[in-house]
Order: sequence, then C-alpha cells, then structure tokens
Amino acid sequence: MSAADLLRADLQLVISLVPPGSRVLDLGCGDGSLIAHLRDERGCEVRGIELAPEEIAAALGRGLSVVQADLDDGLIGYPDAAFDVVVLSQTIQVMRNPALVLREMLRVGARGIVTFPNFGHWRVRGYLAFKGRMPVSESIPFSWYDTPNIHHTTLKDFREFVSANGGEIEREIPLSAGEWRQEIHEVNWWPNLLADTAVAVVRAKS
Repeated sequence: MSAADLLRADLQLVISLVPPGSRVLDLGCGDGSLIAHLRDERGCEVRGIELAPEEIAAALGRGLSVVQADLDDGLIGYPDAAFDVVVLSQTIQVMRNPALVLREMLRVGARGIVTFPNFGHWRVRGYLAFKGRMPVSESIPFSWYDTPNIHHTTLKDFREFVSANGGEIEREIPLSAGEWRQEIHEVNWWPNLLADTAVAVVRAKS
C-alpha cells in the first residue's frame, strides 16, 4: 500500500485533479497530509493555512510551509491569482463565513477544489424522516450537539451558492463511499440523492 492509499478517498481524488507542478494553497490543511503528497508526488509548490496548533506542528514536522490563520477572516496578505489551485476539503460546512471563504478562494486561485458532505443524500433524508433525529452517518459522524458542521448544504444548494458568489462550477464529481478509507465511486444518476460526498472544481465567472 502506498502512502497515497492511506489518504482519505476524496483526497486521493483531489490529488488527481491537481496538475503536476502547480502552485497550491490548502485551506484548513490539518497535518499537511494532502500537500505533502502534492509536493512529493506531483512536484507542486505548496502552502497551507491551519488554525489548530497541534496540526500546524505536525505539518511543520513534514517540512511544509504552513501558517496559522482563521479562514473566516479571509486571506489577507495573499495577492490576487497567487496560486493555480486552492483546496478546501471538508471544511466549508464548518466556516462561519463560507461566502467570504469562497470569494477569497476565487480571488487568490485560478481554480478551487472544494469537497463537502452532501446533506441531500438519501440516508440523511431517511434518517430524519423515519427516525425523527438528526442524522449521524459515515460522512456526517457527529451528534447535533457537538457537530462542527454549522452550515448544511446539498449539491443543489452548493451550485446556487457558488453562482451567487461570483463563481462557476467547472466540474462536479458526486461520490459515494461506505467508509472514508474504502474505495469510492462516482455517482452518475440522481447525484443530489445518491452521493454522500461531492468534489467540485470551481473558478471565477468569466
């Protein structure tokens, strides 16, 4: 098993979407696993932003360039079009100001790659409808009282959100997976109903 195989399945897909040699900024980069792979396997010039000190320490231990900042304050200090790709993985739903974060992504990067859980998935709908309780699933593994997910979106909602904030979706990849670390597959039919996760490539409207 390669090191890339140990990454979450959606992150493996993100890696495949980043052209070799790109300038990449990872927002909410965690311990730097994604950008370390992009640097080592695709020759990318990588940077990361993270809030949690322990995650920053882990990323620095990998020899990565990571700064501490709150994404909800924007990307102050980063010039326009400074990066080829800006990644926001499983983070937009926890942002207080997701619209600001998206606009800043589109400002500093030629393209953005956003991954997020799809709250329109049939299991989420069924859980609430038949159990009368807030859903807990593989992709949304939190109880309502301790969830970091403060903005719940579906694929349909996300499309409108991107358009309303000056962007357009270049490619949408709906995914379904039993567990994060198992193989995932692309959903070709009724994506808003059948996909539990989505990866979207976005850019500023031309």
